[in-house]
Amino acid sequence: MSQRIYNELWADAQLELSRLLNEELPAEPPRPEKDRVVFFQRLAMLYVRYIQIFRQLEKVYDQVVHPQKRRVIRLVLDGVIGRVLELKNEMVEKEFSEYHYMDDVLHDLKLRPADLEIPIPRYFITERNKELQKRKTILKDILKMVEMTESPEPLMVKDMSQEEAIKIIQMAERSRQGRLRAKLNEESRNMNRMYRTKYPGTVGIDLAAVCIQKVWRGYIQRKRAKIARDEEMIFLGMAMDPKYQVTCPAEITAWASEACTRIKQEEHEEDYQRSIVAVTKQLRDVEGHDMSKTMKDQIRQWFIECRNATGSFPDYPDEEDGGSALIFAEKTPQQLVEEIAAKEDVDSNNKPKGKEEKKKKGKKDKGKDEEVEEEAGLKMLPSAFLSDLEVGNKTFVDLWQTHNESTNFSQRHEVELIKEEKRKVIEAEIRAQVDEQMRQELAEWKLVVDKDKGGKIKGNAKKKKGSKSGKKKKKEKDLTADRTLESLCQELVAQGLLKKANNVRLQDYLGDYSYLGTTLRQNDIEPMPSLSDVRQVLSLYAILPLGPAGVGKKMLIHAVCQETGANLFDLSPLNTAGKYPGKSGLAMMLHIVFKVARLLQPSIIWIEDAEKMFYKKVPKEEKELDPKRLKKDLPKFLKLIKGEDRVLIVGTTKDPQSADIKSLCKMYSKIILIPRPDYGSRYILWKQLIQKRGGEITKALDLSSLAKISDGYTPGHMVKVIQSVVTKRRVLQQANRPLTAAEFVAPLAKIDPVFQEEEEALKNWYSKTPLGKKRIKAATGKEEEEAPVKGKDAKKKGKK
Repeated sequence: MSQRIYNELWADAQLELSRLLNEELPAEPPRPEKDRVVFFQRLAMLYVRYIQIFRQLEKVYDQVVHPQKRRVIRLVLDGVIGRVLELKNEMVEKEFSEYHYMDDVLHDLKLRPADLEIPIPRYFITERNKELQKRKTILKDILKMVEMTESPEPLMVKDMSQEEAIKIIQMAERSRQGRLRAKLNEESRNMNRMYRTKYPGTVGIDLAAVCIQKVWRGYIQRKRAKIARDEEMIFLGMAMDPKYQVTCPAEITAWASEACTRIKQEEHEEDYQRSIVAVTKQLRDVEGHDMSKTMKDQIRQWFIECRNATGSFPDYPDEEDGGSALIFAEKTPQQLVEEIAAKEDVDSNNKPKGKEEKKKKGKKDKGKDEEVEEEAGLKMLPSAFLSDLEVGNKTFVDLWQTHNESTNFSQRHEVELIKEEKRKVIEAEIRAQVDEQMRQELAEWKLVVDKDKGGKIKGNAKKKKGSKSGKKKKKEKDLTADRTLESLCQELVAQGLLKKANNVRLQDYLGDYSYLGTTLRQNDIEPMPSLSDVRQVLSLYAILPLGPAGVGKKMLIHAVCQETGANLFDLSPLNTAGKYPGKSGLAMMLHIVFKVARLLQPSIIWIEDAEKMFYKKVPKEEKELDPKRLKKDLPKFLKLIKGEDRVLIVGTTKDPQSADIKSLCKMYSKIILIPRPDYGSRYILWKQLIQKRGGEITKALDLSSLAKISDGYTPGHMVKVIQSVVTKRRVLQQANRPLTAAEFVAPLAKIDPVFQEEEEALKNWYSKTPLGKKRIKAATGKEEEEAPVKGKDAKKKGKK
């Protein structure tokens, strides 16, 4: 598409965003909603509409080449992403579930389930491509170095008795004789056939001709019937035309065009950065002197006006208050002096209030509480991103909506906009320099005037603000201050704690949408989420779940690493067993892991079999591994991770029942249950996985029946079965013998599925988590907790 089309898409997205902002920020605040269902419906509607804007802006930001437009789009895009996450968290709090079913909302808005997918912003990778490539090469070099330094394992010669050797020789000899006999039998059969057909009779020739004619006519007629049937199905819209199944030249051209656009983006961005440097230098050289002179003249004029109005020179505003920026505000000298004096009075008179004021305040608070009680209900939480969205929308409306770009066909930067932006920056720099000079000049003026009057010199010394007395936080000791990042990475790779993520994407985690979730919940039935819901939640949280074995937890870990370019650290109990022994060794291991994780952000610290760290009772066979080794020290290191650090702790488990639920829930802020795949997801999995192995989906392969009988089997089970059936040899035989569902049944029957009892046990365990308990309370109508009991009743209750 052309840049004009992307500009129109941007305009459409901004129009929808302005409508949403008008709904979310009305002139009068809306009254609290008492009906939880109605309130959630409103949240869901906003959530879906913001996702549509998110999808549109992400596409626009990926393809627009104008560098100044891209900055405005990026501001709005980041704000929309933040708002989507806020709405998601609010829906979780109001519905007490990580999964939400919005098929009714999709129906009302005339959208498809695919429109609800959370897109992974491509700029996560593209804008950090050079950095990620550098990290990959460093990790690859370290892995090669570690493999070379590792000593090869000595060849183990297995001792063999004479009887075993004789048996092996006998088996080989019998096999050789069997193959030889089979070859001789085949040759004798071929000779017999040759003798039989050497002198055929006239009757035999006629019969053979008739037989050939029958076979040929039947084959031709069946082929014609199949072609006619396929054409009819395509005409009725029941089947797709084969020409649309192959990637058309237009799509290939579009992909190439998108790649060229990204290259053009980089060129325009480099040109924009060079222009910024040149324009800034030009403004500083040409207009800097005039700016400085004008400011000094205005400040001197203000000094004189203040002295004429008040009889004395004013105090120069502090840097914290804005310096001379306060002088250039549209206020009279008298107003400005009074404002500065008022600020000083407020700072000096911060005294505790008396009893009477407290009583009055108490009465007011009581009145407020009564008002709050009257207006009880569900309200939307304050947003941290709506202000950014307003700024971005205002910038678009004021500048880009009506901007004339008839002469800017190549969509390069505009110099005038750079000048407007950089003038403010240069003006702020010059103002800081002028402030220093004018403070000195004001002090000299005061000195001269006070000497003439014979009065005392008034100092303009700043009052030093008393430092707040508080406990100083202990700084983290750097146990590896003398070591380089490469040496730390090399050590972690050698110990198997830093690993290379597999090349899988989140879109490879296949699954269908849950179409009956809302209907089931309306009938008080809690539906199991689909794999599509899991993929969507992971896109939002990037936190790995709890679920049965083989449902794709490890795959999701690697997918998150690939989508975000994150490094993977493995602190699983089995992986850390025997490494860095002792308390000092454990502290060193955690210190190195968290230090490298923060230096190489974003990072994911993965703990496989997370339940082992919180065992209620350690099994005898695992006591030597010491699985609870990290239980005490790991939470301490988690506190060192700050809010701005992009480090994610992820735990996966298939047996959460064996862990202490309180400790586990305290460690992980989000707990997500991954189910067995439903019918729709199984159908998609069979189809996509077979095609990925080179298999062809024909009418002979009944995928519907295969998806039905594979109920209870995980994607991991399906992959194993497909690998055993769809071999290279079988792929070559497909032309004569198409794949059938019966071929997959036998290997599938050899695998034990995830039984319904196991899934029910996981659901029961999940209901004991904090969010699960809230969900049960909301379902039973006991949403509000009982008020705390005071006095004697509390003592009686405690004794019970």
